[in-house]
Amino acid sequence: MLTSVEHELASLTPSRGTLVTIGVFDGVHQGHRTLLIELIKQAKEKELLSAVITFKQHPLALLSPREDVPMLTGLVERIRLIKSLGVDIVLTLTFSPELAQMGAQPFVLLLQHYFKMQGLILGWDFALGRNREGSLEALRELGKRLGFDMEVVGPVRYHDEIISSTTIRQALSDGDIAKANAMLGRPFSLEGRVITGEGRGAELGFPTANLDMDPAQALPADGVYVTVAHFDGQTYPAATFIGRRPTFDGSERSVEVHVLDYTGDLYRRNLRIDIIERLRGEQKFDSAEALKAQIEKDVASVRERLAQT
Repeated sequence: MLTSVEHELASLTPSRGTLVTIGVFDGVHQGHRTLLIELIKQAKEKELLSAVITFKQHPLALLSPREDVPMLTGLVERIRLIKSLGVDIVLTLTFSPELAQMGAQPFVLLLQHYFKMQGLILGWDFALGRNREGSLEALRELGKRLGFDMEVVGPVRYHDEIISSTTIRQALSDGDIAKANAMLGRPFSLEGRVITGEGRGAELGFPTANLDMDPAQALPADGVYVTVAHFDGQTYPAATFIGRRPTFDGSERSVEVHVLDYTGDLYRRNLRIDIIERLRGEQKFDSAEALKAQIEKDVASVRERLAQT
């Protein structure tokens, strides 16, 4: 009888041998891209399929449930970004208690059996198996015994700082969009379905689309952002507010998008925004009129900044 891990591995049978990398790849940032591009290159040279094994949820959600790890990208977007580079196969595994307790050698043997794995290419900080027993050195020794190649791709740096998902999360938390976007290699984006809001924006003359965000989604620091909105195959300039609406004594954090030059109804549509720049932090105004005056300035600034890009 197959275990749950074996069932998931057996669900996708490669047509020939694979060169595999493993990881969460949250954000698919510049460091991840370097690793994935090397994987694709070497797989082609060896006439193997390039294969990525990622996880449906962050391992820390199981291993350290009290540790909040907001995700830079949802699973669907993560897979899309990985595939966009030209990877042949992407397999998602459930990071279950069974998988967490599995040793490095049993897991590698399963990869060889079900996934036709002939080699591993891994990131510099990778470890596999129960209690991270499958260090890079341990996996290299396993490869010698079990007959597969193992290579390591080193870190990628931005201004002498190693690029990592953790560093990008911190940059977002600090409101440093320039740093986050540089490390990602693209604008940080948010996506959600438009839901009913309180109508405050419309009352002020600037209707907003309120995004229903996944609670696990990482968000930038509260404030107003220069953004680009994508929906229905079209692109629009947009001003996006992230925060608790202190002028109206709000308590829940929200993401509200004012799409410039658009008058249609966005309710229930899926909307994606690319975050280009932070205009200002969240402020509490003395009156709705003062807030409206500031929003007018924000919208003008969005036009000006996007015209320069």
